[in-house]
Amino acid sequence: MTSKTETNRPDIYTRITGQIVTALEQGIKPWTQPWNAAHAAGPVSRPLRHNGQPYSGINILTLWASSMERHFAAPIWMTFKQARELGGHVRKGEKGSPVVYANTLTRTETDENTGEEIDQTIPFMKGYTVFNIEQIEGLPAHYYAPAKSQLNPDQRIEAADAFFADTGADIRHGGSSAYYCPPEDYVQMPVFESFRDAESYYATLAHECTHWTRHKSRLDRDFGRKRFGDEGYAREELVAELGAAFLCADLGLTLEDREDHAAYIGSWLKVLRGDKRAIFTAAAHAQRAADYLHGLQPVIDDAEEAAA
Repeated sequence: MTSKTETNRPDIYTRITGQIVTALEQGIKPWTQPWNAAHAAGPVSRPLRHNGQPYSGINILTLWASSMERHFAAPIWMTFKQARELGGHVRKGEKGSPVVYANTLTRTETDENTGEEIDQTIPFMKGYTVFNIEQIEGLPAHYYAPAKSQLNPDQRIEAADAFFADTGADIRHGGSSAYYCPPEDYVQMPVFESFRDAESYYATLAHECTHWTRHKSRLDRDFGRKRFGDEGYAREELVAELGAAFLCADLGLTLEDREDHAAYIGSWLKVLRGDKRAIFTAAAHAQRAADYLHGLQPVIDDAEEAAA
């Protein structure tokens, strides 16, 4: 028998997918704007836990969407209990935002045929609620620190150049289109000077380099796309969109909308409405792509960093 709670409360997949769909229906992609520009954590950032650890995957999207919807400037989130442990309290009437925790549990079962005990690994996902620090009063002062003067933009761009160069991707320049060519395994970009601004260039490059990770020699990502504009194509484009958003946040760059991506909103809505887990899958693939590109960066030991 289904309980009243189970009947009335949407599952976490439905709840978060609904949040993303609502934003897309309004023509808003909740991964293209830095909502924490007025906070000391930086002009662009992934959402952060109370201890400064960044969220990943689907939790980035749902917290970015909440920030856009409620105009939060701070990127820091915590549970009701964490706020209380830090001496603060959530203001009365504040509504929390959903995040998820994925893990596995091991259950021992007895094989009916052999009588042997077998460990079964069972994946699970648990939803819980967090609050932005702008919804919380009484926290230590550093949580509310305003933004300091921004870093030199040229330093950020230099860092982005180094990041993409260190991936080892074959990045070619010329022409008027940006794309990834799977058969020949290269990224094609218009020349830097043809972009509206530097961050538009790097956001586009992040998008195409996310596509680059799909190659069979890397993450071997395939959604069964057979032609331009089909569902598999829409799913891969969504992964590239999210991957670019994650990378731009990591590199401190504003993600600029590409003009051709406005047309994808309808196809993304179709996918999301038809599959409540699609945005979770896309975010997970995007996170793997971002992690893969980060994994190609040179390792700098503590001694070298201290000497720099």
